Amino acid sequence: MTGDVQINLTPQTQARLDKLARETGRNADELVEDALVGYLDEVAQVREVLDRRYDELESGRVAAINGDVALAHMRERSRLRRSERDG
Repeated sequence: MTGDVQINLTPQTQARLDKLARETGRNADELVEDALVGYLDEVAQVREVLDRRYDELESGRVAAINGDVALAHMRERSRLRRSERDG
């Protein structure tokens, strides 16, 4: 495996990448590499959180709640924040 990967970008994305490369004085390949590394790190972190939460559910350390109940709770919290903000 050589490590070389070819990606196809839309013309709009390519233009944005080229502009950022010019503005920063960095090579477009380096920018793509940095972005991909950051993305993969974030995906790995999310995966760890999901795995941990799944293990907690399976072990009984936390209890699942009904999705409708959770949504209603979030909507109520949002409503309360808006009413506090709006006075």
